[in-house]
Amino acid sequence: MSVEDKKNKQGPRKLLALDGGGIRGVMALEVLARIESELQQALGRKDDFVLADYFDYIAGTSTGAIIAACLSLGMRASDITKFYVDSGPAMFDKAGLIERYYRNKFHDEKLAAKLRDVIKQKTGDPDITLGSDALRTYLLLVLRNASTDSAWPISNNPDAKYNDRTLGDCNLNLPLWQLIRASTAAPTYFPPEVIKFGSGKDEYEFIFVDGGVTMYNNPAFQMFLMATVSQYKLGWPAGEDKMLIVSVGTGFAANANKNLQPDEMNIIYNASSIPSALMFAAANEQDLLCRVFGKCLNGGHLDLEVMDLIGPIGGGPVSPKLFTYMRYNAELNREELNKLGLPHIKPENVQQLDSVEYIPQLQEVGRAVAREVNSNQFLGFLN
Repeated sequence: MSVEDKKNKQGPRKLLALDGGGIRGVMALEVLARIESELQQALGRKDDFVLADYFDYIAGTSTGAIIAACLSLGMRASDITKFYVDSGPAMFDKAGLIERYYRNKFHDEKLAAKLRDVIKQKTGDPDITLGSDALRTYLLLVLRNASTDSAWPISNNPDAKYNDRTLGDCNLNLPLWQLIRASTAAPTYFPPEVIKFGSGKDEYEFIFVDGGVTMYNNPAFQMFLMATVSQYKLGWPAGEDKMLIVSVGTGFAANANKNLQPDEMNIIYNASSIPSALMFAAANEQDLLCRVFGKCLNGGHLDLEVMDLIGPIGGGPVSPKLFTYMRYNAELNREELNKLGLPHIKPENVQQLDSVEYIPQLQEVGRAVAREVNSNQFLGFLN
């Protein structure tokens, strides 16, 4: 199928959102592999079935942008996992000590090369654009434009305002690998990405960084808005039986410190803790919005007050709900890892964004979360 086929199809719309989280993306891939397998069996499909055959719109931020683009290109979850396992150490190529201190923790050249390699392997051309016919679904990537100090959720929707082919700086002409690289440019981890628009005397450039430092590290609710709000030029119908949103996280760990003292909260402490606190709050808020406006079938507790909003406790200001919703994620602390049956995994080994040496343990966590996938919850959305 192509984007045009997705545009004209009948039946309910299926949307997939993928969080940012560095190498912890391999956790999400284990969940996606389980969803792929369950859907393949439920639909009676052969081994050539991919998630791009099922989902109409796929969104991703940071590492989620890599996975989203690969899925939209028609890759199986297992093949993307192999890419992460084989390329992870190279993608997280440590810079020299002086550069790490003053600028970034990792080089970006190998990450860019790996992105171009995987796109070339799938399409034959490493430089396909956002508007390429090789993309089989609607695709949303979240970036932050540091030049304009604004979030940039950018899609391949051919009807979107800035995707008009008559524009000299049409977004559809931007290289896909570069947009993905920009979405993964986590401050202090990787250098920013400079993207050029237009040509000749009309050429200009913007500096982009990781979309995870916007409100959309979890892009689920933003994707819903871009699929339904008329200004985004899709206008898909909402309703519990008309739209399914599946949201897959990469794990989270609250930076709790019960022994924290006021005089410890200096400039260095705040500089290191505030970004992660804001990212966690933003991702949690996106999840909460989806559970309030959607009918939630799966997801852990958000907090001790609202709980999980599944079933009778999932009331709110919207009735009937605007979509059906499932969330798969894990809290990476000692207590929650024990609940998943993983007492042998140390939380600190799976909490970092660059823990490439612990990829097998991250996969274990992902497989444990994947046990929550229930094919019966997808039954109303198989056509």
